[in-house]
Parts: sequence; structure tokens; C-alpha cells
Amino acid sequence: MDSKKRLITPGFLLTFSLVTSLFFLWALPNTMNDILIPHFMKSLELSRFKAGLIQSAFKLGYFVFALPAGLIMQRYGYKYGLVTGLILFALGCFLFWPAAIAGKYSFFLGALFVIASGLAFLELGANSLVVSMGDPATSERRLNFAQAFYPIGAMTGVAIGTIFIFSDNDLTPMQIDSMKAAGTFKAYLAEETMRVGPPYIVLGILVLIFAFFISRVKFPEQEIKDKAKAIVKGSFKELKKYPHWYKGIVAQFFYLGAQLGTWSYFIQYVKENGAISSKTAGAFLVGKLAAFMLGRFSSTLLMKYIQPGKLMGIYAGINILLVTVGILFPGWIGIWAIFCTSFFMSIMYPTIFASGVKGLGPNAKLGASFLVMSLIGGAVLTPFMGLIGDKWHAIAPAMIIPLFSYFVILYYGFFGSKPSGPLYGVIENPIIE
Repeated sequence: MDSKKRLITPGFLLTFSLVTSLFFLWALPNTMNDILIPHFMKSLELSRFKAGLIQSAFKLGYFVFALPAGLIMQRYGYKYGLVTGLILFALGCFLFWPAAIAGKYSFFLGALFVIASGLAFLELGANSLVVSMGDPATSERRLNFAQAFYPIGAMTGVAIGTIFIFSDNDLTPMQIDSMKAAGTFKAYLAEETMRVGPPYIVLGILVLIFAFFISRVKFPEQEIKDKAKAIVKGSFKELKKYPHWYKGIVAQFFYLGAQLGTWSYFIQYVKENGAISSKTAGAFLVGKLAAFMLGRFSSTLLMKYIQPGKLMGIYAGINILLVTVGILFPGWIGIWAIFCTSFFMSIMYPTIFASGVKGLGPNAKLGASFLVMSLIGGAVLTPFMGLIGDKWHAIAPAMIIPLFSYFVILYYGFFGSKPSGPLYGVIENPIIE
């Protein structure tokens, strides 16, 4: 069989396996943020809006470092970029300990920014490599398969946070007043804040071990550089000639807002409308991420028979209906509706990314950097959901933001994702340059 018809190009299997493992690794801090938001609302006495700044600080790291990461990897190679990202990732984790001792929210935001700066290297390098390791016609399937390991890490991150960060000490207003009168409430809050330190220290150690193994493995850098000699570097001026690319940036911006906003406030939504504890609500979030994983694996198979953009458009339409139910019928019906959105949002990030860079030729790496920068949507839209929740004293009305986002994705799936531009169909591989 012609190697171009294979999902993974022969000779890239080891690299593909190593890079795929990164999707699991960077999912851990991403979804632990969803635990930090309700936890810090309690231990640091934050409003929904201020707690939402966790996602702002996190995605700001992606936004600031996406282009530098692309330039560094273009000059020094993927291995150098990935190891650099892992070291920054570990450093941010270690900063959680002094932040917990100080009990300063701003210190935690700084640590999250450092973690995310490392993840910008990982996401750009890993997504780009996976897209390039096979026939361009199967790039969406390949990236969906690799990204299917993200929800496994996401579930692990939520489970770690639920077990080791959440406590069973959810106090009633009467108990809080009693502790304040006894002068023990501040000590209680400090103890709750310190619970975030140990999990992040362990994660930092794991990341450094992984960086060591990545540094010892040979990457196919020379083959990539040899192909680069045949073509010129990309430019932003040229990128503007590809509508599916800049529409992909808009779609990715709103997708991250929908995903992070839904996950970040899902525990709050469940607690408000299901009257259950934080730990039980955390278990619901684990289940929601399991649905996300099932969606990733199943969509990889469905894409053999349904064009990826069309499938994404169908899924966006279904989520529009589910979020509408979640807004209009808060309660257990709404909880299960919002729960199910994870299955259908699962294919959106990798499909938008792979569609956005397809056919860009020498402009692909620069185009990929901008697509990573568009993750700032999570930083912008999640706090707005918090503002709406604070105004209405409920998180259900804030789901209007994910609802609008799915309309944008529906358009991109059915219409905006169709590749076009001067080099489409001329250069086969969209990333290796």
C-alpha cells in the first residue's frame, strides 16, 4: 500500500507515539484549572469573575508565547522547543508551593502563566508534528486520534484535583460565622489554600522526568530541515489570502471560550442546580471528560465516512440545542444537557486546527502559531461568563456565551473550513517546511 495512504507515515511511528503522550501531559494542568476555580472561590474568597481570571492568566501565556515558540522551533528544531516547553511547565508547577505559602492570588496567576507559556511550546510543536506525519487527506483523523489522549489526561487531572485539592469541609454560612467569631476562619482558609501545593509539586517532577526522555530521543529534524530548503518562509501577507485560515482563528477563539467556560463553571452549575457537594460535582466533571474522550475516539472512525468539517457542523448544531436546554431548564435536565455537550465538542479543536493549516504550504508554521494564539478566547470569554453569573447569581444564564460560540463553529464547519488560496493543492504537506 502506498505510504501516502497510511494514517501515519512509516518511520515516524516512534516520534508520533512520544508526541501523542504530550497531549495527555498538558491536559493535566488545563483541567486542574477547573478544580482551582471553585476551590479558590472558597479558600481565597473570590467572586466568579475573579476566579475566572485563572483561565485568563493561563491562556494569556499561550497568546504571548505562541509566536516566540514557533520562531524558536523554526530555528532550533522541534526537540529543543518541546524540551524548553516542558522545563517552563515544570517551573510553573514548582511556583505553586511559594504561592500557597504566601496565600496570594496574584502569585498563583503568575505560576499559571509560566505553566501556560511552556504549554504553548508543547501545543504548537505537538499539533504541527502530528498533522505532518502522514497523508494530508487524513490530517484531521490523525490529529483527532492524537488528541483523543487529551481527555484521558483531563480526567486524570480532575480526579487528582477532586481527591487531593477538594476537601469535605464545605462550610455552611452558620459554620463560617461561628469560625469567624472563634477566630479560626483564617486558619481554615490557609489550610484549604495549601492543599494545592503538593499535587503541583508532584506534577512538576513528572514533567522534568519526561523532559529528560524527550531530550534523549532522536527526532526527524534533519528530514524536516531538508524539505525546508526547497521553499521560502511564510508571511502574514500571504496568509491573508487563505480565508479558511483566518476564519479558523475566529472559530478557534470561540471554541476555546465555549470549552473552557463550560468546564470551568460546570462544577458550579451542578452544585447550584443539583444541591450536591464539591467532591460529587467533581465526579460529574470526570464523567463529562469521559464523554469528551469517547467523542474523540468515535469521531476518528466517523471521519472515514463523513467529511470532518460537516461532522463538526452537525455536532455544533446538536450542542446549540443542548446548551439551550441548559439555559432554559436549570436542574437535573439542564445538568445532563450540559454534561452531554462534551461529547459533541470533542472534535472541534483538532478539526479546526487541521482544517485551518491545510494547504498553507510554507505559511503553515506561522499560520499554526496564530491558531495557537487564538486560544486567548478562553481567557477573554470565561471571565465574561463569571460576570454574567455574578450579575444573575446563577451560572445558567452565562451559558449564553457557549451558545453563541457554537453558532460560529457551525458556520465554520459547513462553510468556512473549505480550503482555498493560491497554494492549496500545490504543496501536499501543510506543516513540514
